[in-house]
Amino acid sequence: MQRRNSGFDMSTPLIAAFALVLCGLILLPMTWLAYYSVTDKSGAFTLANFKQLVTDPVLLEPLLTTLTIATLTSLICCVVAAPMGWLVARTDLPMSRTVRALVTASFVTPPFLGAIAWELLAAPNSGLLNQAYRAWTGAGSDSHLFNIYSFTGLVFVISCYTFPYVFVLVANTLDRIPGDLEDASSILGGRAFATARRITIPLAMPALLAGALVAFLQAMTLFGSPAILALPAGFHTMTTKIWSLFQYPPKAELAAAAALPLLLLTVALLRAEHKILGRRGFSVVGGKTGEPRLVKLGALRWPALILCIVVMLCPVFLPYGALLNATFSKVASKVVSFDNFTFHNIEFVFFELSATKLALKNTFILGILTATICTLLAVVTAYVTTRKAVPGYRVLGFLATAPVAIPGIVLGVGLFLSYTRPPFVLYGTLWILLIAFVTIALPAAYQQLQTGFRTVHVDLEEASRILGATRLQSLAHITAPLLRTSVIATWCFVFVGVMRELSAAIMLFTSETKVISVLIFDLNESGDLAAISVLGLMMLAITYAVVILANRVPGFGGGVRLRNT
Repeated sequence: MQRRNSGFDMSTPLIAAFALVLCGLILLPMTWLAYYSVTDKSGAFTLANFKQLVTDPVLLEPLLTTLTIATLTSLICCVVAAPMGWLVARTDLPMSRTVRALVTASFVTPPFLGAIAWELLAAPNSGLLNQAYRAWTGAGSDSHLFNIYSFTGLVFVISCYTFPYVFVLVANTLDRIPGDLEDASSILGGRAFATARRITIPLAMPALLAGALVAFLQAMTLFGSPAILALPAGFHTMTTKIWSLFQYPPKAELAAAAALPLLLLTVALLRAEHKILGRRGFSVVGGKTGEPRLVKLGALRWPALILCIVVMLCPVFLPYGALLNATFSKVASKVVSFDNFTFHNIEFVFFELSATKLALKNTFILGILTATICTLLAVVTAYVTTRKAVPGYRVLGFLATAPVAIPGIVLGVGLFLSYTRPPFVLYGTLWILLIAFVTIALPAAYQQLQTGFRTVHVDLEEASRILGATRLQSLAHITAPLLRTSVIATWCFVFVGVMRELSAAIMLFTSETKVISVLIFDLNESGDLAAISVLGLMMLAITYAVVILANRVPGFGGGVRLRNT
């Protein structure tokens, strides 16, 4: 059959344009980063920056501190998250869905906001928990039970908001293990412990190891929590040290040299995670598999639930309670009561603090634009790669996933070096933040939509092509409508990510381009914890509202989920 449309097919030029955009997003900042790392202030080639990096204690100590924090965080996350994942996925734990929802809440909470909440709870002098300890024990005003401004406090807070990564990987893997395998072991005489040791644990081990690497990576590249807790304690991590190198007088060459090892280590960890997850797996030969057989906890059901709730006190209940308390208290460090209850903090943030309106405006503009552009890029790229639509589709897929290996602080350095000179002078505008947010969010959006494309059979598109449609017309009129749930989920996921992004924004903002996350960080520098609490709760409310409203859109109900990629 001849095509009804005989006009020029724009699909190939547009796909090529998308490939050029992806190259510009990734290769340009990384090229400038590499260039600056091997040059001095006069532009001459040198390796002195790397030599100083490994010989100067001021630079070497943050690197060792970062590796120690990341290792301890990874171990703690595995010890806490793996048993919780097993309890939720493979036992008759009461309220298991509630526990999953609470873990999701801790995942959605920005780590820097959690760090500020723990300032309210565990600062040595003014922390609510320390005040309660002194009131109950009669201890002196100089004594304290907790000190969040310490190495231990930083590891604790990072672990609180990193363990959901391990939990999700372990719980999802345990959910997918067919019950037939364990039933077969039982039929052949295997007891519960032997079945767990020979069947369940080996199948879940790759996910646990991958989760440990993800936790290590998150702890290593995090900026917000170390900046809030480590700097007052008198020590640096690698991300805060890179940030400090851009303070006056700026040392761009040294910052670029310090960012490259972080980038290379991130790439190595992601490759290791890929090999671990891809090395072992299982498939079931036969028909429909049986549901996993839940382990009966018996008398331990409620103690196990209490244990899970106690764990969730740290990332959810206590921090959220501290933020609520500070929002309505005249003094953020005092427990709210009839005597000190006030709405002034809310009035101050929204009517007296001039930076709030600008930050909200910038955040919503960037959130909407980033989510729309990123979703469009991800739809086209995922379509091309899953359908193998053009030669070199593997390269396009690589470019779409490559930014996941770039820590936010490293990307911020690269973009700063790229767009503060002709011909693209974008520093001081929202454009540079838009480029940063699109680059950071693209891998997650691409992975979500690539999974969605695999669920739509190619026959529908082929029928459209036979009737004369171009590839882009088939995508727009056939495939995209069938994937509307995945598309709206991706849009929401990206929007929420923009709300909580700090690492790249802190390197690129100016007084006219502040976003909510940067405003919160600035207010923490000035010690205005009540205003931070108002903004933090507003950020959380918007985050949850986006997901709830998306689920209520006709045709999308129940389909929108925040997925960990």
